[in-house]
Amino acid sequence: MKRTKMKSGIFIAAILSISFFNIGCKKSTTTSKPNIIIFFTDDQGYGDLGCYGGKGFETPNIDQLAANGIRFTDFYVAASVCTPSRAALLTGKYPRQVNLHVGVISPFSTHGLAPNEITLPEVLKPVGYNTAMIGKWHLGHASKEFMPNNQGFDYYYGVPYSNDMDGHFYKHNNFQSPPLPYFKNTEQVAEGLNQDYLTKTWTEAAVEYINSAKEKPFFLYVAHNMPHTPWHASEKFRGSSELGLYGDIMQEIDWSMGEIVNALNENGIAENTIIIFTSDNGQQALKNGGSAGPLRGSKAQTWEGGMRVPGIISWPAKIKKGIVCTTPVTTMDLLPTLTNIVGGDIPENSNIKGRNISQILFHPEKENKDVFEFVYYSRDGKPEAIRQGNWKLHIAKSRGWNKMDGEFPLSLYNLKDDIGETKNVADEFPELVEKLTQRIVELDVELQ
Repeated sequence: MKRTKMKSGIFIAAILSISFFNIGCKKSTTTSKPNIIIFFTDDQGYGDLGCYGGKGFETPNIDQLAANGIRFTDFYVAASVCTPSRAALLTGKYPRQVNLHVGVISPFSTHGLAPNEITLPEVLKPVGYNTAMIGKWHLGHASKEFMPNNQGFDYYYGVPYSNDMDGHFYKHNNFQSPPLPYFKNTEQVAEGLNQDYLTKTWTEAAVEYINSAKEKPFFLYVAHNMPHTPWHASEKFRGSSELGLYGDIMQEIDWSMGEIVNALNENGIAENTIIIFTSDNGQQALKNGGSAGPLRGSKAQTWEGGMRVPGIISWPAKIKKGIVCTTPVTTMDLLPTLTNIVGGDIPENSNIKGRNISQILFHPEKENKDVFEFVYYSRDGKPEAIRQGNWKLHIAKSRGWNKMDGEFPLSLYNLKDDIGETKNVADEFPELVEKLTQRIVELDVELQ
């Protein structure tokens, strides 16, 4: 494949001048089915928004999104690192079920999300949706069968994996990664773009797609690379926050959301568009970086800070404004929920573990009597903790535990009273510890 290198400004101008979508029909301001946008950030912590207590930067557009819809206090991803989390988002399954539960896909990896797995865009297309993916994929790139166009997306513009893999040398297998490649659909169009423009580029592409929308409803998956390291922001935002570069990045991500909402308003489709904002996992534990807020832990850990993330859902036409919901939900719930909303079908025997939470969205004031049950898998693919109701039991800890302190003890926390996982009450509830220890083993076997 022939590769070309371009200066960032020329590259952006050239890409934006391309007729991406071949959509020439007139726009429609109404549709029976809602447009759907999933806005997915990378390594953004629970406390990295103003509406979640973020300090040192401002996020007015995302805060307004929360004010216009539902902000979840207990919103979970199914993994604490990139690849498995993204697999769960698009399939409604635990990463263990799709065999992407160990580590992440690297530039030298030859595997990916199996083509026979049913993805969210594949469920939406039969009921009339155009589908597009912009930004970071990270679910396989060695073969076209793993890439977005073979996983339900009509259009793809982005990079195949994380920005820190740009030109990275892997000592353990003597592999030199190439400059970060950029794809339009199945073809590589460039490599090694200045990463200062990643957020800007994905935002402009998303706005272009919205402006070119047909009468058909669309599903747009915008997966930003930031704030994954190495941190980058464009000139407009560098130095704009009190926190430093990380805060600058968060303000540019907020700008991105604002540009997307503006495009929806200008096209008269904001009222009937579902916007879902969340992150793929918790923040990296770096100085002057992200924050888990009141939570313990960070990325790659099964403490709450690694897998509980910001979660906002807005749909002006159907969802009430200003709701703060304490009912636990996960990204796995999005596929069955959106499928139900749009009248789609999930194949029988799909074994999806996500739940249809549409009643939580439409009637958040009603008490949810279902007992939430969730398994926390470690970066190495092993079950380390389980949440059942408000109780969380840790049975092991591969990361986030100082081995100098000895072997990790069975640790039980009541998350309702102890969100920071500071008081281990395992000795006070031995029967509950035994019950949950057995349950996590049962569920792990069930998910294999």
